[in-house]
Amino acid sequence: MSRLRLTFACGDYDRTRALYEGTIQPDGIDLTYLRLPVEETFFRMMRHQEFEVAEMSLSSYVLSLNADPSPFVALPVYTSRMFRHGALYCHADSGISSPEDLRGKVVGTPEYQLTACVWMRGILADRHNVPFDSVTYLTGGQETAGRIEKAKVALPDSVKISPIPSDATLAAMLAAGEIDALCTPRVPSPFAAGDPRVRRVFPDVVASEKDYYAQTGIFPIMHVVVIRRDVYEQYPWVAQSLYKSLLAAKNQAYASLYDTSALRFMLPWLTPQLEEARALLGDDYWSYGVGGANHENLSTFLRYHHEQGLSRRRWTPEELFAPESLEAAVI
Repeated sequence: MSRLRLTFACGDYDRTRALYEGTIQPDGIDLTYLRLPVEETFFRMMRHQEFEVAEMSLSSYVLSLNADPSPFVALPVYTSRMFRHGALYCHADSGISSPEDLRGKVVGTPEYQLTACVWMRGILADRHNVPFDSVTYLTGGQETAGRIEKAKVALPDSVKISPIPSDATLAAMLAAGEIDALCTPRVPSPFAAGDPRVRRVFPDVVASEKDYYAQTGIFPIMHVVVIRRDVYEQYPWVAQSLYKSLLAAKNQAYASLYDTSALRFMLPWLTPQLEEARALLGDDYWSYGVGGANHENLSTFLRYHHEQGLSRRRWTPEELFAPESLEAAVI
């Protein structure tokens, strides 16, 4: 009997590598894994729905729910999770010495709806008295001119936002002091090059993120896995099949990461850092599903998304995902 052939576009991750290598195969599926940069995957999936299955920005997915019918159905698989206090950069002469100083400033962002930026705007509002509409936003390419939003966003009138010139880049504008700050998931080139004109808003990123986790219990969810709706509706069983295989791949990565016979990645203190992460966040610190701490995690993000004008209503975590991926048979 032939297996269903699906293409899965996703990044290069330890937690999905078993599917790329074929050592774990989803039940009934012949999977072609395309290892692509996240920006390319998101753009091609949001614009053209090129893949049957893909990694997707959590914000872009929630934004897609504004359509009726929505084009995708998600699985509670979080291919990316990341604290994002390190995503805020400022010009050295901007007058920003603390996050609270961002009020009234001009802040660049590649796209308003980027998940990392939704998280940071929410965190700044909740914890640092910087409401999302208290700054002016400029959007555009970070390193290459001409970037546009992957999907249309209709924002409230209170949001002051406009594109940068078509031949400009946010990285260069930050270095020149033409914007006060930049919120971006990728390290801007001036900072990476050691330009003294650019620094992080949170000087001790790790301490700030540990404090945030201690106060909230949230390890922010960045990406989910989506199935194109036409595929899901024709073959609803693929949701459980894919979820099981992705969960198995993640658990295999956990075990490989703690193999001390030889370092799997080029980090000298990988093992003690892993042990510290487990001590702080728990053994299953990269958990999938909507239960436990993930429910508050997702609820918080969905509140931010709605408050910032990106969702037509405030969704619940359970509404995001294929029902078949939220429960399973037990013996």
